[in-house]
Amino acid sequence: MRRRSFIAMAASVLALPGRATLAGPAKMTVYKDPNCGCCHEWSKAMAAAGFSVDARDTDDLAAVKARRGVPADLEGCHTAVVEKYYLEGHVPLEAVQRLLRERPRLRGLAVPGMPSGSLGMGDDPTASYDVYAIPSETGAPYVFMEVRPSKG
Repeated sequence: MRRRSFIAMAASVLALPGRATLAGPAKMTVYKDPNCGCCHEWSKAMAAAGFSVDARDTDDLAAVKARRGVPADLEGCHTAVVEKYYLEGHVPLEAVQRLLRERPRLRGLAVPGMPSGSLGMGDDPTASYDVYAIPSETGAPYVFMEVRPSKG
């Protein structure tokens, strides 16, 4: 059992190279509707991946999105904040890890709407959607990552 724990710990350290291992897990605050089950599932997945998640229920998500500068056409169902970035909607774990590894000059990432099969929205091997990057400076959002069905 100890060997499995060590392997899991080593894998998590390798997943986010450059992070200080003594600092502990990255803190993530998730602003969500208190009645939304998919937001809860997304938050649970982030916690299972090693993030220290503080889920905050709010009845005014529009104010949270406005404070962070989330473009209206890229809004999702919840807004998370990790380090200096926001994560809008059902951003997949792989995109979050890449964001924290590369640390680009962005305000955040967004998955607009609630795509079926995205993290927290059920298991759909045919899921296909884009993750958008929102630049810190001027400039239009662009595709940061494409999520496409895996070819067996």
